[in-house]
Amino acid sequence: MISRSLSRREVLGVIGSASVAIAGCGGSPTTPSAATTTPTTSGTGTTNTGTSGACAITPEETAGPYPDRLGMISNSAYFRSDITEGKAGLPVSLTLTVVNVGNACSPVANANVEIWQCDADGHYSEYSQPGYNGTGQTFLRGVQTTDANGKVTFRTLYPGWYQGRATHIHVEIFVNDVTVKTTQIAFPENVSSAVYASGVYASKGTNPTTNAGDNVFADGTEEEMASLVGDITSGYTATLTIGVSV
Repeated sequence: MISRSLSRREVLGVIGSASVAIAGCGGSPTTPSAATTTPTTSGTGTTNTGTSGACAITPEETAGPYPDRLGMISNSAYFRSDITEGKAGLPVSLTLTVVNVGNACSPVANANVEIWQCDADGHYSEYSQPGYNGTGQTFLRGVQTTDANGKVTFRTLYPGWYQGRATHIHVEIFVNDVTVKTTQIAFPENVSSAVYASGVYASKGTNPTTNAGDNVFADGTEEEMASLVGDITSGYTATLTIGVSV
């Protein structure tokens, strides 16, 4: 992984993540609406499918307080499509497409894509955190290599939330063993509210932090918002195109 200077968004994110990692739960300002949504148009690998609809670099974001520290990117055991490890939650099939903005958004093949997220209770593996010790665990973390179309698909769960952060999934992309993008995936608030009122999520309730009020997403989610199809009964298919420059 290469060293680089932190951007303004990353500095804000690091500060925000450090403070929210020790906080508790809250209430909900959002009313659940339709459980099925398609906020953006699903792409073909030739354009970025954020809400801007343009071929654009995906914003760089902080890796947050819980990035992988086991070296999964160097261990073939963690190259896996199913990262759930038996955790309870609503199924999500997450397809990410990596494109090269410097070459007309052509697909980037053979890139390693690592994702990590919290479970339905807002807990991460690998770390001891307030109210939960995930040390030595690896759930909801994994790596896959993009195909000729720049795509990877993970079997995961709808992410839970922790105090101070909007609902999100972390992504880091490596090309030739070098990090070319660290970013986060945002989720539509109406879908999150519906999910958090159901199943194993219901006891904790809806995330009180909106995308606009989040320290990472406050300056916009146009290129980071997942496109979702599905419902709170059968689960969701989520897609996002991530623009890099390689």
